[in-house]
Amino acid sequence: MKRPLLLAAIALSLAGCAALQAQDTRATERMLAAAGFQMQAADTPEKVAHLQARASGKIVRRERNGEPSYVYADRNVCKCLYVGTEQQYQEYRKLARQQTMADEAAVAAEESSDPRSSGLWGLWPLP
Repeated sequence: MKRPLLLAAIALSLAGCAALQAQDTRATERMLAAAGFQMQAADTPEKVAHLQARASGKIVRRERNGEPSYVYADRNVCKCLYVGTEQQYQEYRKLARQQTMADEAAVAAEESSDPRSSGLWGLWPLP
């Protein structure tokens, strides 16, 4: 009786992790598109094989015609590549920094508005 429950818990945990990873991938892809990266679908067997050979979920710098280009491969969610220039990559980094700062500000605002967050720590003055 315990084994099926354990297997169900493991399956739910894995499904939750996969959903979070897909959500992170979609957010990255939205920023790449906003920065001007071009999405290229793996719509032929050759492109699918090429996509499978790439590191998934990482932006990789490549030289193309003597110029740097950046490639982001997504083997799991969109089954596509995002390709951009140096300028587009710098724009992506700027957007990513802005998103990180917005996320940190949201967490700080949430923590400061939660009366439970100070708990016992609120009894002592900070140095």
